[in-house]
Amino acid sequence: MKIITLMRHAKSSWKDGHTNDMDRPLLRKGLSRTRQVIDYLKNNDFNPDFIITSPALRASETAKIMAHAFSIDDTNYREESQLYAAQADDYYDQCFDLPQTCVHVLMVGHNPAITGFANLFLDTKIDYLPTSGVISVAFDTEKWEDLPLSSRRVQLVLFPKMIS
Repeated sequence: MKIITLMRHAKSSWKDGHTNDMDRPLLRKGLSRTRQVIDYLKNNDFNPDFIITSPALRASETAKIMAHAFSIDDTNYREESQLYAAQADDYYDQCFDLPQTCVHVLMVGHNPAITGFANLFLDTKIDYLPTSGVISVAFDTEKWEDLPLSSRRVQLVLFPKMIS
């Protein structure tokens, strides 16, 4: 089995209209919600072993918080510029060269692409994945390159408002 967990970055600041979109920092509220999500995940057998993130500051900061929380070292952490302005299928592309020893990848990205990718698997489609929201999908395969052809099931849909 292979697992992809999608996570939208934590809530970020639009306060400074002069800040480049790539450099928007996380808000305290975003950090707090992400900690709530982490606490929930730790209590529910969530164990990613690899992280792929957009290089945008809000995504990479969220990914680093998750890496620390789940003890993922730098060798299993990757920033991918393609995830900043991704299309939904770009998320699949990021998985194809993962080591086969990796079972569970956490991908941190942005709307609308992350929502588009999540909706490929959800029976009830969502309008948007909220900040710090998580959707986890298990695939019945042992090879990352076989994901698109594999049967799959949604394991988790978690939005911060569900646990606050």
